[in-house]
Amino acid sequence: MIETGQVRVLLVEDHTLMRQMTRELLERAGMRVVAEAGDGVEAVALTLQHRPDIVLMDIAMPRMNGVEATRRIKEQCPATAVLVLTAYDDDQYIAALLEVGAAGYLLKTVQSRELVEAIQRVHAGEAVIHPRIAKKVLQRFAGNKAPGLEGTAPGESLSEREKEVVRLAARGKSNREIAAALALSDRTVQAHLSRIFNKLGAASRTEAVIIALRQGWLSLEDLGDE
Repeated sequence: MIETGQVRVLLVEDHTLMRQMTRELLERAGMRVVAEAGDGVEAVALTLQHRPDIVLMDIAMPRMNGVEATRRIKEQCPATAVLVLTAYDDDQYIAALLEVGAAGYLLKTVQSRELVEAIQRVHAGEAVIHPRIAKKVLQRFAGNKAPGLEGTAPGESLSEREKEVVRLAARGKSNREIAAALALSDRTVQAHLSRIFNKLGAASRTEAVIIALRQGWLSLEDLGDE
């Protein structure tokens, strides 16, 4: 269980009332809100200034949208995780945000408890995307090699156990669920994921799944039907 008091969050939301409500919710949960931003430009600047653990990011904002803000944040502060909280469930938005490095994607219809748990999971290095959304969006990446990936096969360097971990991660399983399915400890699963990220050059489990799909050694069937 993550100690929520250790989680430092930057709120990015252009509606002041929504920002205030979210801040109150997170602070009641014991988290520390280090700053608030009302647009993408401010979000990037405040991330560089405060280096938060998590940026809770909206999409539609003035001056710079959430996709571009996320891209710049991940380029300049790769250790900061971006969790998107938005009213938009359009495939193109979700795919674009995953591609630039967002660790999770939630709709504003989530319950308060679900938002707090999602921040905890992202802080623990997990991705937070509903499996139904993940499968629909990740279809865009299947068999679609990114520039610079042609001729490479990073999946070949993974052990069979590491491939099993990636397949379960692709189905939206948490570290604890992966551990239970493979009869491993949570710590062993975290160690496997760290090695997978290093081998694939991935910054998150979502990015690792995208690479696996593009390489063709992880199939859409591996994503399941949940």
